[in-house]
Amino acid sequence: MAREPTKVSPRLPSIFLLLTLAVLLLFSSSSLLFPPASKISPPLRRHSNHFCSIRAADLTRGFWTHDSRYKNHSRPLYDASCSFHRNAWNCLRNARENMEAINSWVWIPEGCGGLPLPRIDPAAFLAAMRGRRIGFVGDSLNENFVVAFLCALGSADSGARKWKRKGAWRGGYFPKFDFTVAYHRAVLLAKYMWQPVEQLDLPNKDGLKGFYKVDVDIPADDWANITQFYDVLVFNTGHWWGLDKFPKETPLVFYKGGKPIVPPLEILNGLELVLQSMVSYINREIPIKVVKIWRTQSPRHFYGGEWNQNGSCLFTEPLKLEELDSWFDPRNKGVNKEAREVNFRIERAIEGTNIQLLNLTHLSEFRADAHPAVWLGKKDAVAIWGQDCMHWCLPGLPDTWVDILSAQILYSLEAG
Repeated sequence: MAREPTKVSPRLPSIFLLLTLAVLLLFSSSSLLFPPASKISPPLRRHSNHFCSIRAADLTRGFWTHDSRYKNHSRPLYDASCSFHRNAWNCLRNARENMEAINSWVWIPEGCGGLPLPRIDPAAFLAAMRGRRIGFVGDSLNENFVVAFLCALGSADSGARKWKRKGAWRGGYFPKFDFTVAYHRAVLLAKYMWQPVEQLDLPNKDGLKGFYKVDVDIPADDWANITQFYDVLVFNTGHWWGLDKFPKETPLVFYKGGKPIVPPLEILNGLELVLQSMVSYINREIPIKVVKIWRTQSPRHFYGGEWNQNGSCLFTEPLKLEELDSWFDPRNKGVNKEAREVNFRIERAIEGTNIQLLNLTHLSEFRADAHPAVWLGKKDAVAIWGQDCMHWCLPGLPDTWVDILSAQILYSLEAG
């Protein structure tokens, strides 16, 4: 039975995506799927969308259902054998319970007449993206996203191989289509490095073991030199901006112009300054023709404590709409408030720029059931790291992210 919410909150982007979703589905002839190899990217073609209403609607507003009518629609595009998998997220191989149930839920966007979100057609997408490159920059949740993307696309090119150039942490090259997707790890986006406590000019250093110097105005080396390489760039940061990552014994200390900022900034104030600086750098250094997208926070679902305080996520179905605020509203001061706190600052930082917002937070807030939890693939992983209630099982929720992102990319490249 579908669970229909009476309303949906956050402000979400790209209401025009519905106009172009069928571009994922209508490259059916062999001449389109396998055009002659060329370094010149083909023009994208616009098609009317026969799945969804043309009225203004948003793919990230809607509700989840496991209606049996959509069983085929929810079938994953890949399995445990995908060569791009990261072990801890390969929940099929790790024998995570309820994987069939996790992948039985289907996202029904508003404005689609009660029909599911159209799935990516990997071959059609690769054909449309021939000769192009997509880069992801950020923390491990963008890596989680990339792995889902690579595995989905790999189902359409058996010759796909791993790619780690230009400083990429991981990636894939699809030779049949001369197409590349890669991830550059830069958890704070800004440059940061460990410093001994003696380098910090403070009258009282009691309890300090050292600190991390964050140059708010300098991008991390991992992505500073790729601004001319990609046709699409997808950014994120957020999960490392907390005291669980940088406690008071080893804090972040913010610098600008090579000098410490005085008075010292609290961690979220530092985030705001980094966002301002990185957005300015992106606008200045990345060509205007490059599609620039900022993904909002992926919500966590720790119940009963933080990741290092026995927090757990052994849920068997998504949360209900009326439960979301109690989990995520910062006013409730819960352990999962991070996503909405960070999103507010992201939206403010990119306002008025040509960086598009990809808000995947709301549809993901429901999915407390879809994390790796205790099934991490290593015997002692939970004892060392606790349950993983932050990343997502693959196949799983990030495949829905892929469906939405691919539509947004195609529309954006077509629109120029």
